Amino acid sequence: MDIILYLLQIIQYLYQQNIWLIKFICKYIPLKQWAYDDSHSPKYQKFKIDKLPLVLNVEPWNYHDFMAYLEWRYPDDKPIKPINRRAECDIDDECKCPRCSAPKIYLYKNNGSKGQLQCKVCQTLFSPEEKHHSSLKLRCPYCAHALVPKKDRKHFIVHKCVNPKCSYYLNNLKKVDKEDLKDYGKNKYKLHYIYREFVIDFFKFDITTLPKNASSLKFSKFDQNVMGLCLSYRVNLGLSLRKTAHALYEIHGIKISHQQVANYCKTAALCVKPFVDRYPYEKGTTYTADETYIKVRGIKGFIWFIMDAASRVIIGYQISDNRGVGPCIMAMRMAFQHLKELPEKFRFIADAYSAYPLAAQQFFRKYGEKFKFDITQVVGLTNDDAVSKEFRPFKQMIERLNRTYKASYRPTNGFDNYDGANYDLSLWVAYYNFLRPHKHNRFRPLVEDDIISKGDNMPAKWQLMIFLGQQTILQMQNNS
Repeated sequence: MDIILYLLQIIQYLYQQNIWLIKFICKYIPLKQWAYDDSHSPKYQKFKIDKLPLVLNVEPWNYHDFMAYLEWRYPDDKPIKPINRRAECDIDDECKCPRCSAPKIYLYKNNGSKGQLQCKVCQTLFSPEEKHHSSLKLRCPYCAHALVPKKDRKHFIVHKCVNPKCSYYLNNLKKVDKEDLKDYGKNKYKLHYIYREFVIDFFKFDITTLPKNASSLKFSKFDQNVMGLCLSYRVNLGLSLRKTAHALYEIHGIKISHQQVANYCKTAALCVKPFVDRYPYEKGTTYTADETYIKVRGIKGFIWFIMDAASRVIIGYQISDNRGVGPCIMAMRMAFQHLKELPEKFRFIADAYSAYPLAAQQFFRKYGEKFKFDITQVVGLTNDDAVSKEFRPFKQMIERLNRTYKASYRPTNGFDNYDGANYDLSLWVAYYNFLRPHKHNRFRPLVEDDIISKGDNMPAKWQLMIFLGQQTILQMQNNS
């Protein structure tokens, strides 16, 4: 019996040692390296997105009720009386405290002639020049200090925690070498907590609106077969407008101008775009995204692509004149439009650009836990870390898609406006998803629609796709 008791004590002791070792490993030794070696360096801190702030809702009250509460709660203290002024006061008679609505007799200047006032009742500091006083207060999630608006950008306001004793700031400051602080100072690194408050709600924009400037499909000189030939040469083969017109004349004996080819392509894009955008694609659990640039009147623009990694189908795309987070959110909305919640083990793979984590944060802020996901970032061009090595093939899929689009975009020599870029991209996405043979799908289209597959040749398939686009537009008009 003594031996059994001794062995049980040894087992309990070893069990406690195992628990201690597991805690030590989990705390100090990462089991999986989900970031590259320098991820904890302050040099890369600016690429990270901080978590959401604490929101304090300060509801206004009446100063009479507050004064009555103070008299009941602290009966020994002196009651609050109006300010006994020694000189004339130039405060406006209609000025009131934005928090408790105390009148002028309870207000006094806090910093002299600089314009800041303080309420004697609730001790609120405010400026009478500010027309709106928000009841929502943003606070740092690490120290609960009030955030200060620092920069006003095009689509958002940058709020910053300026508390010098904030734990987030102190931890980041410890990572910086003292030699770098002597040479560059603290302004080179992102040390404080930062939150971007968007002034535009990108979730209220309609991504399924009908296209503008819709043209008629009444043919006066040519027929729908000629229109299908124009689309086949222009989109499928990637010829320019003039080469398409030249090919129609040399091969088919159809004399048509390049402007007429452009009109046919624009009309087809207006019909096809609603069908392509609203199509119920079968979506998997892994998405990959990237952005590439185009030229519009010689100025750089951007195209955002989101692809389903399993089917290789383009499920989200967007054209923008900037590389901000707004177009990224619009492309993600198109990719998530038929989902009520994200599937289990969902993964979103992109590069290290900070717009993707910021867009993911806005989805969580808007829809809650159903659309909470992290961005798996593949950094650089070489596999310097475990994450890049594991998910590099997914990043190469979207990079290959960019090169495929650039091959058809190159003959255009850029676009004249963003409407033309949208029309061209809509036709190309329709061709890529529904008409282009892919090696991934045994040299068949990625999306094999029953109606489109009935076409005997490519011009007939374009005509059937235009017909499906017209049916989608009629359905949208009836629903509206």
